[in-house]
Amino acid sequence: MKVPVHQLVLALLTLISVETSRGERVVSATAAKPLERVRVSGDGKRFVRGAAAEEFVVWGVNYDHNGAGKLLDEYWEDDWESVVADFHEITELGANCVRIHLQFGKFMEAPDQANADALARLGKLVKLAEETRLYLDVTGLACYHKKHIPEWYDQLDEQERWAAQAVFWESVASICAGSPAIFCYDLMNEPILPGEEVSTEWLTGELGGKFFVQRITLDLKGRSREEVAEAWVNRMVKAIRKQDQDHLITVGVIPWVFVFDGGKPLFHGPQVGKELDFVAVHFYPKKGEVGKALKALKAYEVGKPLLIEEMFPLKCSSKELIEFIDRSAAHADGWISFYWGQTAKELRAKEDRSIAEAITASWLESFQARPR
Repeated sequence: MKVPVHQLVLALLTLISVETSRGERVVSATAAKPLERVRVSGDGKRFVRGAAAEEFVVWGVNYDHNGAGKLLDEYWEDDWESVVADFHEITELGANCVRIHLQFGKFMEAPDQANADALARLGKLVKLAEETRLYLDVTGLACYHKKHIPEWYDQLDEQERWAAQAVFWESVASICAGSPAIFCYDLMNEPILPGEEVSTEWLTGELGGKFFVQRITLDLKGRSREEVAEAWVNRMVKAIRKQDQDHLITVGVIPWVFVFDGGKPLFHGPQVGKELDFVAVHFYPKKGEVGKALKALKAYEVGKPLLIEEMFPLKCSSKELIEFIDRSAAHADGWISFYWGQTAKELRAKEDRSIAEAITASWLESFQARPR
């Protein structure tokens, strides 16, 4: 019987070399439990793991870029040592999950061909996650830096673009499928659809030189928004399931119910979200509006686990964000903030630290100190 590679790796990781009083080297087992795959509970409302169905609450960080603004797949080849150090620092923060963001252009050579080197590097990262006992939220199809978007990609029509995106996901899933360290696949960060008028740009919402928001089509062509979103989600899910039947799938969305103070979820509604395993929303409460954010959060209680996949004291204080976390615990099954490669201690030691760095340092301290 063939034993999966990831199981062999985990078995080796449970063995350590110790020295006896006579100077002999012997091998003994550590007490560390191997990672167990996270799944949705039998009632469909919580995350659990292992044969005992132990409840699993996500407490993690987005690890999207470093302090210089470089995205993970832009520096993990030349500066792997920093990635390793950062993963250990993330465990010291008390996190159990890391959300990584993979750029389409770094992983695809052509519409039907993935980049073998990028996939190999991803495999190395998955092994690192296993070693550091961190689960991965694998977010894909990113086009955050325009310089990495292939010219041919934007020339594709809707169906050709979806086909290329499906190749991306099937390729990524082939690397991740066997590992218990994969928490989930997030199909795309904050996808949107156009209105009645035809759009001309796939990307929008530039922030700090990065484009975090992406359209899945430019033209509804008489279709409803639900019809287009459902077709796209199903296409991506089908691609992943060709390689991976087990790990969870979601879409991280902007909570438009919160932004516009009303409405209903689109991607996590009953029609579009049928093939998605849980709800993932991104919340940045405003100062003095924690109650309003909590009210909007309730709209995303659709009978599935609910993950707040992004949060940061961007528009409120650290104290208010902790209040939001504490009060949302009745609804949420996890929270993911941010870590950009510098610890609170390192940030506070900088003589010329910016206001943003001071805020980040304060928040990392609050994040680490919060009881879990």
